Amino acid sequence: MSSPPGSRRQLPGREAGQAQSAGEVRAGTIERLSRDVLAWSVKPESPPPANLRKPPGKEKRGLGRFLACLGPGFITGAADDDPSGIATYSIAGAQAGTSLLWSALFTWPLMMAVQTVCARIGMVTGEGLAHSLRAKFPRPLLIVAIAALWIANTINVAADLSAMADAGAMLTHVPAPLLVVLFGGFITYATVRFSYARIAGILKWLALALTAYIATALIVGPDWKQVVHDTFLPSWPRGHAQWSTLVAILGTTISPYLFFWQSAQEVEEEKKLGRAVILRRQGATKKELAARRLDVGIGTFFSNLVMFFIILTTALTLHVHGIVRIETTRQVTEALRPLAGNFTVLLYTLGLLGVGFLAIPTLTGSAAYAFAETFRWSHGLDRKFVQARLFYLIIVLSGLIGIGLNFAHVSPVSALYWSAVINGLLAPFLLVGIFWVACDAKLMRGLPASKWALAGVAVAALAMFVAGVAMFLV
Repeated sequence: MSSPPGSRRQLPGREAGQAQSAGEVRAGTIERLSRDVLAWSVKPESPPPANLRKPPGKEKRGLGRFLACLGPGFITGAADDDPSGIATYSIAGAQAGTSLLWSALFTWPLMMAVQTVCARIGMVTGEGLAHSLRAKFPRPLLIVAIAALWIANTINVAADLSAMADAGAMLTHVPAPLLVVLFGGFITYATVRFSYARIAGILKWLALALTAYIATALIVGPDWKQVVHDTFLPSWPRGHAQWSTLVAILGTTISPYLFFWQSAQEVEEEKKLGRAVILRRQGATKKELAARRLDVGIGTFFSNLVMFFIILTTALTLHVHGIVRIETTRQVTEALRPLAGNFTVLLYTLGLLGVGFLAIPTLTGSAAYAFAETFRWSHGLDRKFVQARLFYLIIVLSGLIGIGLNFAHVSPVSALYWSAVINGLLAPFLLVGIFWVACDAKLMRGLPASKWALAGVAVAALAMFVAGVAMFLV
């Protein structure tokens, strides 16, 4: 006989007692878990319970641990040296010689501080940078900022594709316009199709392409006495051209898209460890924070070391021979060939291709993360296209528009100039926001950024403000 609707079926004797006992155990377990979670959730300044932070698998040691810690910080640092950045550094060396080598020494600690703080925000909040900024700024203001970020990033994508296509054309003699479509289409498809773990692994290996620029400078044979002098005894920029170049270097090194990409990849790394729920991602252990500081420190040092050697290469070849009016990477390679030889040109062009494949996913992806976190869209490179349509739509649009701009007869120099202007105006305000978020103990789950890191962010913001004003006034 069936039980009336809404009533529980009565179990006879021992069966009923066993069911009741099992039910009490489940209820007690649920109650204890609920109490533990509630006790922690009402104290946001405290780190999450240790069992929620415990990563799966055995802990690596020695070299394995060192290589394993090279992740988001190393990739983000290497992605900073994109083809547009390489063009900027090449122009700096051609125009100013070795007089701006000191800028690499100046920007490294600032870049390291900024990226360390962005990484910390992603690690301890369990969310990306835009999500944290949303708690501090009015939504309309944040929308304007991320729209500017997307515009600047898309312009950079176009310039990077142009540089990659020129490099590919010089190596293969395939028409550059065709290579723009092939490179842009493949990178966009791979970003949408591949999982985060696969993308991160590929990007880590592509970062090694930057070593080509260190080798290039060593082949040229610098005067190390002069190099040391200009590195450690800075000279003040002379005239509007050098000030503009310095602003471009700062805007390329401390670039807004890196802020969003760094914090977003921290969240992706947590998801890769099985921490799909925000509660499990919040907080960080001392070991995790120390590992990320090492990761970011190595990545930013590598990035600025490459910048140093690119400036040095063009300073010792183009500038010395009076070739100072350089506007594109193609002009750089054509000018390098008679001065430094075919092998040097080969290294330079191969480096352009490698870093292009590395940087473009970070440019399109960082804007997508910023939009998705601001508008609360489903997002993440760990998700399939049907699970995060709007997120991937931003990536696809950036790629398609970047391809299209190469057929719109837009000057690469003008495009890079306006991209630098947008980034130069946007970066100081974002840095102020990052500083504000990183100081908030409640938002940072009781783990605010260290004083030295906050000081670095403050100096970076001030430097960006001063350099931007000087560019328009000098």
